[in-house]
Amino acid sequence: MGEKVVAGPFDLSDRQRYREKLRRCLTGLEQLLAQERFDRPKNLMGVEIELNLVGSDGLPKMLNGQVLERIASRDFQTELAMFNLEVNIAPHRLGGRVFDRLAEELRTSLAYADRKAGELDAGIVMIGILPTLDRDDLVSSNLSEVDRYTLLNDQIVAARGEDFRLDIDGVEHLTCTSRSIVPEAACTSVQLHLQVTPGRFADVWNAAQVACAPQIAVGANSPFLFGHELWRESRPPLFLQATDTRPPELQAQGVRPRTWFGERWISSAYDLFEENLRYFPALLPICDDEDPLDVIEAGGAPKLAELVLHNGTVYRWNRPVYDVADGVPHLRVENRVLPAGPTITDVIANAVFYYGLVRALAEEPRPVWTRMPFEAAAANFDAACRYGIDARLVWPRRGRYGGTGEVDAVTLVRDELLPLAEAGLQGWGVEAADRDLYLGVIEERCRRRVNGASWQAATFHRALEQGLPRDGALAATTRRYCELMHLGEPVHTWPVGLPEPVPLG
Repeated sequence: MGEKVVAGPFDLSDRQRYREKLRRCLTGLEQLLAQERFDRPKNLMGVEIELNLVGSDGLPKMLNGQVLERIASRDFQTELAMFNLEVNIAPHRLGGRVFDRLAEELRTSLAYADRKAGELDAGIVMIGILPTLDRDDLVSSNLSEVDRYTLLNDQIVAARGEDFRLDIDGVEHLTCTSRSIVPEAACTSVQLHLQVTPGRFADVWNAAQVACAPQIAVGANSPFLFGHELWRESRPPLFLQATDTRPPELQAQGVRPRTWFGERWISSAYDLFEENLRYFPALLPICDDEDPLDVIEAGGAPKLAELVLHNGTVYRWNRPVYDVADGVPHLRVENRVLPAGPTITDVIANAVFYYGLVRALAEEPRPVWTRMPFEAAAANFDAACRYGIDARLVWPRRGRYGGTGEVDAVTLVRDELLPLAEAGLQGWGVEAADRDLYLGVIEERCRRRVNGASWQAATFHRALEQGLPRDGALAATTRRYCELMHLGEPVHTWPVGLPEPVPLG
C-alpha cells in the first residue's frame, strides 16, 4: 500500500486504457526476462515492520500524523489507520554479522520513535493484532489522512457492493460486519524482502511458500480480535475477509480472493504477474505517461508503473516485486506472512530462520515442492495460522518409501528445518555468532512450545482467573506485553501472567 496515489473518480475508459497499459507492461516484463536485462546477484535483503500506537492504558491512539511529524524521518511512514506506522530499514547484504547490525539499527530507530510518540502520551508496540482494538476503532473516520488509503477503500467497497462480513471461528467465534476495509489495519506484519535473479526466482518463491507454515507456527502473535480469542495467527483470515471484493455469489463460483496463498507451484516470476492480470480487475486504474516498450527498445529500464501498482493490490503472502534501482531492473520476493513482534530479538530470529531456510530449500536437489502437492502447502498454512506452535503439518517423509506424513510443527522445525536453515545461513556467509544466537531463539520456542500467541493467551486466561473482567484482562495483558517488549528479552523467556501487586505498607 506504499504507492503514492492521487486521483479522482474513474470512468469506464480509464479501466480499458489501464488494462491495455497493463498488457504492455506484461509484454515489457517478458522482453526484459528474455533479454536478461536484470541486475546481477547481490544477496540483498530488506525489512519493513508495521507498528501500533498505544496509550499507557494499552488502548490504541489515533495519532500517526502527529507522531510522524515529530519523528521527521523518511524511514517511518503512515499505514492504513491512524494508530499504524511503518518503519523501513535500508537494504543490507546478507553475510557476516548483518543480523546483529540489523538488530541494533532497529533498536535505535524504534527507541527514537517511541520517545517521540511519548511526547504525545503514546508508545510504540510491535504485535500482530492489538488485543484492545474495538470495532469502533476500525472505522473509515480513522483511516490515515492520505489520499491513497481513501481511494483504495472506496474502490474495494465499490467492487464488493455491500458490507464486509468477518466470520472467524477459532477458540471462540467472531462474526460481525464492516462498511470499510479498515479492519485490515488491525493486521501489523513484518515484511522480509530478498532480491533474486530471474533464474532463481521460481525456486525461491516456491521455497518461501513451503516455509510459510513453519514460519507462522513458531512466530504466531495474533490470537485476539475485538475481544475474541480466535486463531493463534488471526491476521490471514482477517486480512482476507476485510479486503474481499467478492460477494457470496462470486465466492461460491470459485472467484479468487485478492488476499491469496496461490494455487500452484511456479516456473517463472512471469507466472505470478500474469496471474495477477488474468484474475484480478484493477482497483486503481491510474495510467503513467511511460510507454514501457519504447523504453526497452531504447535500451532503458521501464518503471512498469501500472504493473507495479496493480501488483500492490493483490495481497499474496509471498508477493513478487519488480523495481528499478540505479537504472537497473531487479526482482524481489516479499515474504509477508509474519506478525510484528514480540521483541526485536524475536523479529530478527524469525528473519534469520526465514533467510536460512528459504535458501536451503531452494537449493535442495529434490526440492520439497516436487514431493508435496501445492494443496498440502496451503493446508499447512491454514493449520499453522489456526494452531500456531501446536500445529501439525503435512511434510514429505524421509527415506526410500517417500510420500507425505503428518508431523508436529515443533518436531519438524527442530529436527529438519533448523539444520537446513543453518546450512542456508552458511551459504549466505552469515557468521556463526549471529546464526547460533538467533536460531537458538527458534529452537527454544520449539522446546518450550512458546511463542507470542501462546504467551498472550496464557497471560489473558491467568488474568481472568485472577478476577479481572474480559476487557480489563485484555488491557492488562497488552500493558504487560508492552513492558516485556521494551525490556527486549525474547518471548520464550517471558513469565506468564501479570506481575504480583506490591503490598502496601
